[in-house]
Amino acid sequence: MSVAGIATRVAAIDSRIQQLRGTPDAAATTTSFASALQTAQAAAPANASAYDDQIATAAARYGIDPALLKGLIRQESNFDPTATSSAGARGLTQLMPSTAAALGVDPSDPAQAIDGGARYLKEQLDRFGGDPAKALAAYNAGPGAVTAAGGVPPYAETQAYVQRVLAYAQQYGMAAPAATTTALPAATTPVLAQVAGGLDYSTI
Repeated sequence: MSVAGIATRVAAIDSRIQQLRGTPDAAATTTSFASALQTAQAAAPANASAYDDQIATAAARYGIDPALLKGLIRQESNFDPTATSSAGARGLTQLMPSTAAALGVDPSDPAQAIDGGARYLKEQLDRFGGDPAKALAAYNAGPGAVTAAGGVPPYAETQAYVQRVLAYAQQYGMAAPAATTTALPAATTPVLAQVAGGLDYSTI
C-alpha cells in the first residue's frame, strides 16, 4: 500500500473512532491530519536524505560540490550508515579500516564518515587537477591506479562506479563535468589490484 493509501486508511479509522466517541469535530480532525500529511510530503524534496545538512557542512568545509559528495555516498552505501562491504569497508562513505584510521575518523559514526569521505575526496580532487572522474576513480580503485593508467583505469567496476556517481551528482544539482579523460581499452592489464568496495592506502 502506498503512503497516500496508508494515510487515507488511517484517516478513515481515526474518523470512525471519533464518531463512535461522539466527538463533534471528527471531520475537522480527519481533514487536519490528511492536510498535515500532504503538507509534510510536499515540503520534502524528492532527492532529500537524512544527511543533507551534514553533507553540505562537510562539502563547504573542504570546498567540494555537495552534489558530488552526496552522489558518492548514495553509490557507496545508499545512505545506510551500517553498510559494510565484503572487503571490510564501512559506513556511509565506505572507508576501509586503514583509510579511516589514517583520516582519524570512526566510519560507523555518520558525521565522521561523511567528514572523512569528503576529506579524502578533496585530496583526490586536488591530486588530479579537480577532475571529478579521476578523483572518483581514485576513491574507488586507489590513486596509484589512476596515476598508472593516466586516467580512469580500465576496471569495469571502477568505470561503472564513476559513471553512476556522476549521474547521481547531476540529479542532485551538479553541473555535468567536462569529459577530460579517455577510458583505456578493456584489454589493458591493470597495473595495481583494485580494492573492491572501499579505499586502501596500499594502492597509493
